[in-house]
Amino acid sequence: MAPPPPPGANSAAARDIANVLHPYTDLKTHLEVGPMVVARGQGVRIWDDAGKEYIEGMAGLWCASLGFDNERLIQAAAAQMRKLPFYHAFAAKSHEPMIDLAEMLIERAPVPMSKVFFANSGSEANDSAIKMIWYLNNALGRPKKKKIIGRWKGYHGITIGSASLTGLPANHRSFDVPLAGFIHTATPHHYHGANPGESEDDYATRLANELDALIVKEGPETVAAMWAEPIMGAGGVIVPPKGYFPKIQAVLKKHDVLLVADEVICGFWRTGHYWGSQTLDIKPDILVCAKALSASYLPISAVMVNQFVFDALAKESNAIGTFGHGFTYSGHPVPAAVAIETLKIYDELNIGGHVGQVGPYLQTELRRRFGDHPLVGEIRGTGLIAAVELVADKASHGNFDPGAKVGARLTKACEQNGVILRAVANDTLCFCPPLVIETPDIDAMLDRMGASLDALTVELRREQIAVVR
Repeated sequence: MAPPPPPGANSAAARDIANVLHPYTDLKTHLEVGPMVVARGQGVRIWDDAGKEYIEGMAGLWCASLGFDNERLIQAAAAQMRKLPFYHAFAAKSHEPMIDLAEMLIERAPVPMSKVFFANSGSEANDSAIKMIWYLNNALGRPKKKKIIGRWKGYHGITIGSASLTGLPANHRSFDVPLAGFIHTATPHHYHGANPGESEDDYATRLANELDALIVKEGPETVAAMWAEPIMGAGGVIVPPKGYFPKIQAVLKKHDVLLVADEVICGFWRTGHYWGSQTLDIKPDILVCAKALSASYLPISAVMVNQFVFDALAKESNAIGTFGHGFTYSGHPVPAAVAIETLKIYDELNIGGHVGQVGPYLQTELRRRFGDHPLVGEIRGTGLIAAVELVADKASHGNFDPGAKVGARLTKACEQNGVILRAVANDTLCFCPPLVIETPDIDAMLDRMGASLDALTVELRREQIAVVR
């Protein structure tokens, strides 16, 4: 007779360890430590399967913009499931949810756009835009104009193409990306990248000149497009210096290089405007969005293209006989219906006005509470996206040795104190709460984070890891 299973062997955590391969996880360590199993959510909070409550300071993955229990979105999905649970968009087939959503996005675009292509994630949307740009240049008789420029610390996804665009080492190492034809330019981070005494404007000018030199070196006839998040998310909530995007766009226009705005994180009021492009003065040729498009209740993403791009796609598809790209679930009616309801909620609840009130509160409180903390180097962000970067030396902006895992330790302490945040490169702690968060919840979130930071400071002093007072 087989021995009885050990205690907890049939728990959700044990079954997870036995069966699930997790994204963005140390897979070997996970076999020993296991997951935090999330059981339910309400408003800006979640509860694990032991009943512990957490404030979700990252809106999941920068995405649950309306919190975790919006009944209107649930009902929108249910109603569409009953009416038309699936149909595709291949071979000129269509349905009203996809048509309505495309109209709504075109109406809300930050610059004039012509058409909308739907996919299921930001990665798929960016990958689709890459293919569109290659297709466009073939249509225009420019077969050599195919190179794509990303930025170091930029994040655009994890498909082979979008991971090649991404500028983060963990997304490249051992995956054999970037592919040939993907090149990267500087991270626009004044705190770490500026020369001594260099103003933001002068720094932005230098970055534009470096971009110009890169395009000239590669050959303008070979460079097709540049990708940019208005504010870099996973790279550390990096806000570019003043004047950066107008200077960059002048260089791109000079060399006939398209600009793609990756609004997957910044879109839909996150930065205080409907689009991050409006916050940062960007006029894209292509705009990619996802995440808050449906408040992440169901997977959907979109690629908006201007008339110039669409005309080239139409020309080549006519020559070939089809635009040979798309996904089974492109424009799926149920996620589309949820996205429609999401956009209506943003309008009806004046989410922009709400972010205009609570966003400055978050930014002010972060700086008031933590600006002078011995571990804190820079606090940055706008609207309801922010970051606190921890440093070993405030004067030199010197970061901790990565081996100390200071950021990871802080996120773990925050979790123990009931707040979910995320640490990225340079021990940078990111904040991106649901857009519906109120000031008392911001206070509670920062109270829990502050207690965690103070406890970590004591630990690092005990361990004699440098902390500059």
